Amino acid sequence: MRNVFGLIAIKKGFITEEDLIKALSVQVREDVEFGTHRQVGEILLDLDIMNANQIEEVIKETIECRSG
Repeated sequence: MRNVFGLIAIKKGFITEEDLIKALSVQVREDVEFGTHRQVGEILLDLDIMNANQIEEVIKETIECRSG
């Protein structure tokens, strides 16, 4: 499945491709090691790569993309 959140965040200039890869790597590592699954936005926030306002903006656009 495509990471719509990550693609929109890159398009908006909030993150780089490298930032997304880093967040996805953290996500997969945590999935395997701890059996937990955090959203990419939460990881990017914890890494101080994105702020809450940016995440909210990306989530709104993600919802718009999915609803048509």
